[in-house]
Amino acid sequence: METKNTWYVVYTRSRWEKKVSALFTKKGIENYCPLNRVLKQWADRRKMVEEPLFPSYVFVHTSLHTHLSIQQTEGVVDFVYWLGTPAVVKDEEIAAIRQYLNNSYTLSLEKTDVNINDTVRITSGALIQQEGSVLEIQNNTIKILLPSLGYAIIAVKTGQIEKITAPAKVQGLSS
Repeated sequence: METKNTWYVVYTRSRWEKKVSALFTKKGIENYCPLNRVLKQWADRRKMVEEPLFPSYVFVHTSLHTHLSIQQTEGVVDFVYWLGTPAVVKDEEIAAIRQYLNNSYTLSLEKTDVNINDTVRITSGALIQQEGSVLEIQNNTIKILLPSLGYAIIAVKTGQIEKITAPAKVQGLSS
């Protein structure tokens, strides 16, 4: 019986994301630790450094039969769970994160509760045709929810979206 590989989220010890990713690679486990370039300021200098985009998270592309091996990797705390099962991330969300980071955008993340508001489709830019929920509009940027992780990417201009409207509910006859 063949099992399908799916993207899961692994929770790591603090500041172990890159080490865990390297250990997964050494074990032959496909993984992704998205790194964001940020400018760090010290007393004597400034420097661009790569930091994990999602603190304490590494994504693994695997099937259920390798979960024990993943959990036994040094630095791994456990899988991230959603409703009692390991959280699954859509292939499209991983692809969107990769594309955005490959285009040298700097992303900022904000931890959010998963709430459903207006559903929008991005009409231009690196995330074109991606759909998500608007969490907030601020200074001509919107926060778009990545539901699998409970994170929002703050990077899309308000002019780059269109609202997706759901069919109106019929509440009775009216003239």
